[in-house]
Amino acid sequence: MDDLTLAADLAADLDGSFEKLVRTHVDRCHSIALRVLGNSHDAEEVTQDALVRAYRALAGYDSDRIRAIRLRPWLATIVVNLCRNRLRRSGPPVTSLEPLLAAGADPSTGDAFDPAIQALRASDRERLGTLLAELPDRYRIPVVLRHVDDLSYAELAEVLGRPEGTLKAQVHRGLALLRVAAGEAGFEELIA
Repeated sequence: MDDLTLAADLAADLDGSFEKLVRTHVDRCHSIALRVLGNSHDAEEVTQDALVRAYRALAGYDSDRIRAIRLRPWLATIVVNLCRNRLRRSGPPVTSLEPLLAAGADPSTGDAFDPAIQALRASDRERLGTLLAELPDRYRIPVVLRHVDDLSYAELAEVLGRPEGTLKAQVHRGLALLRVAAGEAGFEELIA
C-alpha cells in the first residue's frame, strides 16, 4: 500500500486503518532506531513509542492535515527525535550495519552458502557497524537515513530540518569518515 492511499485511509478511519500504518512502517522505524541506537531493546522501545506518538498526533489532526502527511519522513522524524532523546541519556551506540552492506557495501565474493564466507560477512558487518556507531550523530543519523532507510535528500531535509546541501555534505563526510576508519582498521574494502 502506498503512503498516499494509507494517509487517505487514516484520514477516513484512523482506528480502522492504524494497523495498516503499523504493518507498513514498523520494520523501517525499528531499522532506523536500531542503526541510530545500536541496541535492539532500546530500538524496540523507541519504535513502540514512535508509533504511539504517531497515533496520538493523528488523533489530534483534522482529516485534511492527515491526508497531507508524507508518512515516511514524518515517522522518521518521530523516530530520530526519540533516538536523540535516548542518546542524550544513555551515550553512544554500538550497532551492526547489515542494511548498509546490503545496499552495496557487501565485500563478500564467492558462494553465498559457504559457511566460511558467511562467517566472514557477519564479522565484517559487526566491525563496520562498530565504526558506524563511532561516527558523531551529525554524520551517523544522515548516513543511516540515506543509506539504510533510503530516504531522498529532500526527505532528509524534512526529517532533520537542515538544507539538502548540508545533508549531502554530512552524508558524504560520514561515508568518508567510515572509509578512513575502515582503512585504519584494515578492512577498507568494506566501504567502496
